[in-house]
Amino acid sequence: MALFGLIKDKNCDICGSTIGLLGNRKLEDGNCCKECARKLSPWFDERRHSTVEQIKDQLRYRENNREELKNFQITRTIACDRWKVLLDENAKKFILTRDPRKLEEENPDIVAYADITGCRLDVDEDRDEIMREVKEGDQTKRVSYNPPRYEYSYNFRYLINVNNPYFDEMKFELNSSSVRITPTQAAGAGGTGIVGVLTALGGTGAPAVYDPHTNPEYAKYEKLGEEITQALTGAQQTVREEAAQAAAGPKMIKCPYCGAQTEIGAGSKCQYCGGYVGDAQ
Repeated sequence: MALFGLIKDKNCDICGSTIGLLGNRKLEDGNCCKECARKLSPWFDERRHSTVEQIKDQLRYRENNREELKNFQITRTIACDRWKVLLDENAKKFILTRDPRKLEEENPDIVAYADITGCRLDVDEDRDEIMREVKEGDQTKRVSYNPPRYEYSYNFRYLINVNNPYFDEMKFELNSSSVRITPTQAAGAGGTGIVGVLTALGGTGAPAVYDPHTNPEYAKYEKLGEEITQALTGAQQTVREEAAQAAAGPKMIKCPYCGAQTEIGAGSKCQYCGGYVGDAQ
């Protein structure tokens, strides 16, 4: 009890509430309660190196984000095992969420297509050697095959780089459990004759046939990553083209009727004589 008496309560420098035991989240120049810390972006990982004012700024941004979510219209969904990529193609924005039914609770960060700086699929490969058991007297030993055989496992992680004042990347897994592949032996490895005998004994035989892209589960997640890339990079390119077109200003053309320089567009008319110039060359 004496120990607890020596621990002084702290107040949250963000909301002013009393911070309970084990509830403090340290900041560079102050303290933050776990309730305030929970409101920060899930992609933000610089809390301990942030000042009180920086955290307050982010929480204001997060509240504005919550309000913007009310106007977010989902036009396309790309579903991964645990995550969903939701696109508002009209507003040219996207969000990442675990549950589209809990957007108000999760408050996922809204990212404009124009703020995407890059995206890619990373495939992590691990392998474990498959051993065989041999009898040596009264003992059983585990030894390698010749050539060695392996079981492979894959995890598919997607990375989106963004231009945001509070985080610069959004990384999430496409699969909820590892994709495991055990390559089969090549034709003849389990056959008759000297090759089959050597393979049965663990000796030199035909090498394992191994191409992970032919595995249905591997191909599914690879295709899913390609779909996300096409959606985000395609949208990003559209935004850039529209921005470039806007910066270039309206396209001008010489009116074939009155000779004046006028703006051209679909169904447009000459600003001076009213003649149709939309299809004029």
